[in-house]
Amino acid sequence: MRRLLRGDQITYLITLAAAVSILMIVGLIVTELWQNSQPAVHAFGWRFLQTSKWDPNLGKFGALPFIYGTCVTSFLALLIAIPLGVSSAIFLAELAPPRFSSFLTFLIELLAAVPSVIYGLLGIFVLLPIIREYLVPALRHTLGFLPLFQGAFYGVSLLSAGIILAVMVVPFIISVSREVLLSVPVEQREAALALGATKWETTWQIVLPYASTGIAGSVFLALARALGETMAVTMVIGNTPAIAASLFSPGYSIAAVIANEFAEASGPLYVSSLVFLGLVLFGLTIVINALARIFVLLTSQKGVQS
Repeated sequence: MRRLLRGDQITYLITLAAAVSILMIVGLIVTELWQNSQPAVHAFGWRFLQTSKWDPNLGKFGALPFIYGTCVTSFLALLIAIPLGVSSAIFLAELAPPRFSSFLTFLIELLAAVPSVIYGLLGIFVLLPIIREYLVPALRHTLGFLPLFQGAFYGVSLLSAGIILAVMVVPFIISVSREVLLSVPVEQREAALALGATKWETTWQIVLPYASTGIAGSVFLALARALGETMAVTMVIGNTPAIAASLFSPGYSIAAVIANEFAEASGPLYVSSLVFLGLVLFGLTIVINALARIFVLLTSQKGVQS
């Protein structure tokens, strides 16, 4: 009774209820998506994920073009963002003066808070002209023999969406990777320096391997962010439900098709197909975020044990 009066048990029950409510919300979201996607599940089954025909007028729906567009743009974004983000994190955590590092970190966190529609507008008015005038000719000149860089370029494309996504996810990689690098015990650095290693050798051979799982976690978090991005991708991807080998071709993503077509969807099969797409995207995001949390947790435990 004294513990109850001091608030221990009350605090425990309140915090427990808050934690359980999060699980309930996630469960309700999954349940609602699953129930509302049943017409599409019964009509198409697993073929929904394997077919590429999307024709609401004929009642034919296939998710493959949207899965393809989502995966291509997300992995292209990571291909660009990982080297840039990890290199920036190394500089901020290991090489930059403390005051300069704090200032740059503040600016990077501001970039992470910019609304996605602003990135979309910048993509249309700034990024697309640069890609059209400089990047596409360079890619055609150097890598034009590859199917990835062939065909006409109209501005909106998988390439444009991947680049704008890279700009959006870089702040997440930098912020998390910097914190992971800073969490590496000082003793690890001092031991390497005492043995005669240079600053860069210490960073490359000691700090980076120690923090590798945490950096991988930041990459997974960035991938989850890229998979679920809607507005900026919708504005620059082209919104064409087709599978093309060339990155210069327009495409479509899961989040973009839901945003564009849900308001005008007519008929239970059309609506349930869009909800089924949302369930697929939700599942991908949950799995990737869980893997990211596991990687970050392993890094933290590693530091505590040392």
